[in-house]
Amino acid sequence: MKKQVATLVLALAAAVPAFAAPETFVADSTHTFSRFSYSHFGFTTQLSRFNKNSGKVVFDKAAKTGSVDITIDTKSVDTGYDTFNEHIQGEDFLDTGKYPTAHFKSTKVIFEGDKPAKIEGNLTLKGVTKPVTLTVTSFLAMPHPMLKKDAIGANAYTVVKRSEFNAGKYAPHVGDDVRIDVTLEAIKD
Repeated sequence: MKKQVATLVLALAAAVPAFAAPETFVADSTHTFSRFSYSHFGFTTQLSRFNKNSGKVVFDKAAKTGSVDITIDTKSVDTGYDTFNEHIQGEDFLDTGKYPTAHFKSTKVIFEGDKPAKIEGNLTLKGVTKPVTLTVTSFLAMPHPMLKKDAIGANAYTVVKRSEFNAGKYAPHVGDDVRIDVTLEAIKD
C-alpha cells in the first residue's frame, strides 16, 4: 500500500506544471538608451538621446507579469552639439541643475501572448509625475550569446507633451509633442 501511495504522489507531482518564478534583469548601460524627438519649427524632426540610463526589469513569463524601473541621467543629454546640450539642460527645458534624473516606474505590464505589448506607468520629469503608456515594438528573452547569461531586450516608445512637464518654452513652434524611445538590454541578476 505504501508503495502505491508513493507512486501516486510521484505521479501527481510530475503532472503539476512547473511555475517559473519572477526573474530580475539589470539594464546593461552600454546597450540601454533613451532617445527623444520633436519637431523643430516644422523644418526637421530633431533626434537626441541620453547616454546614461540604469534600471531593472522583473519578468515572469509563466505568470505573464512584470515590472520596469528605469532612471535616466538627464545631464547625459546628447544632441550632437555641446552648446545645445547646455541649452537643453537649462531651466526652460530639463533644468538638470535641479532635476538631474528622470524616472519611469511601471504600474502594469500588458501581455499579448507570451510577450509584453504595453507598459503602463508613471514618468517623472522635471519634478512632475504623469501617467504614460509605453508601446513595446519588440521583445526578446533568451540566453545572451556572448555573456552566456539569460537576457532580455526590448524597444518601446511613448509620446508626451513637454508643456505638461514644465518644459514648454517655444511651443508650439518647437513641437510640444515629444516622442521618447527606449532601447533596453538587461542581463539576469
